Amino acid sequence: MNTTKDTTSPKEVRLLSVTSILGYGFPEAALQAGMARDPDLIGADAGSTDPGPYYLGAGKAFCSRLAIKRDTRLMLLAAVPRGIPVLISTAGGAGGEPHLQFMADLVREIAREEKLDFKLALIHAEQDPGFIKRQLADGKVKSASKRPPLTDEQVDRAERIVGLMGPEPYIRALDEGAQVILAGRSTDPAPWAAGVIRGGLSPAVGWYAGKMLECGAEPAAPKRDGCLLARVFEDHVDLEPTNPEQACTRLSVANFALHENPSAVHHHEPGGMLDTSACKFEQLTDRIVRVSGMQWHPADIYTIKMEGVERVGYRAIAMCATRDPVLIRDIDAYLVRVRGIVDEKTRNFGVPEGGYKLAIRCYGLNGVMGEREPVTTTTAHELSFILEAMAPTQEVANAVIAISRTTILHADFPGRLCKEGNMGIPFSPADVELGASYEFSVYHIVDAEDPYHLFPIEHAHVKGLQP
Repeated sequence: MNTTKDTTSPKEVRLLSVTSILGYGFPEAALQAGMARDPDLIGADAGSTDPGPYYLGAGKAFCSRLAIKRDTRLMLLAAVPRGIPVLISTAGGAGGEPHLQFMADLVREIAREEKLDFKLALIHAEQDPGFIKRQLADGKVKSASKRPPLTDEQVDRAERIVGLMGPEPYIRALDEGAQVILAGRSTDPAPWAAGVIRGGLSPAVGWYAGKMLECGAEPAAPKRDGCLLARVFEDHVDLEPTNPEQACTRLSVANFALHENPSAVHHHEPGGMLDTSACKFEQLTDRIVRVSGMQWHPADIYTIKMEGVERVGYRAIAMCATRDPVLIRDIDAYLVRVRGIVDEKTRNFGVPEGGYKLAIRCYGLNGVMGEREPVTTTTAHELSFILEAMAPTQEVANAVIAISRTTILHADFPGRLCKEGNMGIPFSPADVELGASYEFSVYHIVDAEDPYHLFPIEHAHVKGLQP
């Protein structure tokens, strides 16, 4: 079958998303099947806030370098020789400067190993605290997701602040000759919207295609690793997974359109709002769904969402478990006793009252829901515990977790028959030092002067054939 585009047909842009997160993996056969459909660009989102604030604060990726390199290598080998652009957004997992440089080093390493030659663009996303404070003083910063108003002190304390770019920096980088684009923090649909808008189609179909492509083959069923192909036309988007074990259905696509949004039908993005309230879903084949009826409403002011984290202490954890039926029967009272003993012992080595926090998660009773758990008793024959100590220094956190682990292991309780340890400890070392802990402190929206000035573009020519 001829899979190349018919130039007499209506204008079309083909986009291939290889995976939900770079480093999560995809079948190589699914990538090759997608490449056989002659896409205009391929790409992958590389990040998320789902794993929490640590990775933005620490400047580390949450996927392994080995896995990220595997996925990136396959993308570059598939696209670069064909002259097809490769777009990777939220590089390194969180899109800060260390994450972007991590991906740049990895891409250059692959180019040397595979003797690839291409023009590379890096789009930076870390924000200048001075600019944010100036906008704050001018009343041009507002809260997102019911966060309290931002303060200068929060900006100063932030370890790192990134802005979520829209499609415009991607379009500029492509116009300036880049074939491989590594971008810092980005809204998930933005790189795909860029490819569509640059191809001459409307922002409405561009942003909708982006919403579908941002997580690889997630709009398909059943849940499998795979790639998703979007064929985008002026008034509709056709969606098809390239893994033959999957199919897009009206239900799977409509269901995915609801994810990660405060509104089911209104999706606010840089520069406007995607309205999906009038969308129509058609089953073209047993594997392809067509979506039409989406609308784009431009905003009066171009805004950018910011994410920032601050360091709040240092952590250490320990894990243990019990199947003692007497202990399980009165576990709530036992944990209260454990906390009291830990308080007393930590004061003995100089930790002041309130100088640490101790969390005890009891899996099998309320480890998932905590205080919100409606079931107050358990019939489990065994319980597991994760102890977490938080303190201003790692030394204190380590001391608190060691005392806590020893206490939960050996403390007495009514009816106790075992005179040795109450718990089984699965690992040695028993205590795990986690290092610095962070929390999201900046989650706000700032007025931007234009779509570009917060996201400078750096170009380079990567020549894998040269030493």
